[in-house]
Amino acid sequence: MENNSCIRQQADIDQINRCKEAVSELNETFDYLANGLSLVGNNVRLKILYLLFEEKKLCVCDLSDILGMNISAISQHLRKMKDRNLLQTERDAQTIFYSLTPKYSTLLNPFFEILDKNKVLETI
Repeated sequence: MENNSCIRQQADIDQINRCKEAVSELNETFDYLANGLSLVGNNVRLKILYLLFEEKKLCVCDLSDILGMNISAISQHLRKMKDRNLLQTERDAQTIFYSLTPKYSTLLNPFFEILDKNKVLETI
């Protein structure tokens, strides 16, 4: 262990080792969560993800109409989320529909339940 400047009287080596092991074992899960949550921090993307969660699938034109934004701006947000595997696509003739991947749908479900119940301010 490095010699860091610390004022504690005695280190709990068992606790430190237990925590190091837990963090190491969860490293892949931390990457997965960080990937999803870093994109959700944007207001527009959060709205898009919420709409896709609720409606199961929407096309870029649907999202543009709902959010009152141009198709190009919506497409850029969708591309970022698709590139990071939050979204999957399904083609129906010339229309591409977007939906949440099952993994991220499960991850984001608790957040959307808070939104559904309009309780976000009550939880703070």
